[in-house]
Amino acid sequence: MAERVLFYDQINRNKRNSFFLLVSILIVLMAFGYIIGKILGPTYFTIVMIASIIISLAYIWVGYYYSDKLAIASAGAKLADRTKYRTLYNAVESMSLASGLPMPKVYIMDNNQINAFATGRDPKNAVVCVTTGALEKLEKDELEGVIAHEMGHIANFDIRFMTLVTILVGMISIIAEIFLHSFFFKSSDGGKDGRAQVVFILLGILFAILAPIVVQLVQLAISRKREYTADATAVKFTRRPTGLIGALKKIKNDSGMKPHQISKAVAPLFISDPFKKNLDNLTSTHPPLEKRIALLEKM
Repeated sequence: MAERVLFYDQINRNKRNSFFLLVSILIVLMAFGYIIGKILGPTYFTIVMIASIIISLAYIWVGYYYSDKLAIASAGAKLADRTKYRTLYNAVESMSLASGLPMPKVYIMDNNQINAFATGRDPKNAVVCVTTGALEKLEKDELEGVIAHEMGHIANFDIRFMTLVTILVGMISIIAEIFLHSFFFKSSDGGKDGRAQVVFILLGILFAILAPIVVQLVQLAISRKREYTADATAVKFTRRPTGLIGALKKIKNDSGMKPHQISKAVAPLFISDPFKKNLDNLTSTHPPLEKRIALLEKM
């Protein structure tokens, strides 16, 4: 008999893993900062750090406060008519009650693929969007499973968490760019040992090249963990995994969206990769559907 997995354990495990991955990004940032400080001096590093924070926050502020509008516009979605899409509203209202979350705004996306996404900076400003394909192809319990997954993202503050991750990743990338363009023109402190300075310069160049790549891979790993967490949270809300399992199986055999129909920037928001890559590698935004289904079947 297969070992059972409790959804509470799965939620807590993935949240811990996400936190540790976030800490790893902070460690990379601090190590990179230490090396730059050794090469260019603490004053120069402070200037670089302040500049990167300002640029990152300015960029992310727009995405954070307008994430719902940007995602909806990118997907070409429209506010769902309550009378026309009564089944959809019933599913969202049911999961809103089950989760204890405020009723999110409900949008519909005209696309034949089974898919959905949630966005918004907090539960009071949340949006759930479902494709017409999902409404046409999913049974009632399967649709509720998909909605519960999206409500799980809202309940777990995934948009806020991923925004923090994006800020840190952006800071590292900006610092690396500034460092590579400027350290050649910055004279080193004369009192430092020449060989030690060369070592730090080499380490600095290595970090500047590799750190942005490494933290972006960590960011993708966090994204995959949050999908597992949302799956487990969906089981918590519906009290059964069968609906979401059925939906994921149908998604697995469903046709993909046309490339022009969705921006790659918002693809990670969807319940499954809208480009149907479904790959099991470090560059994937979503875990493979097979793994998600197998894990849900143990719950």
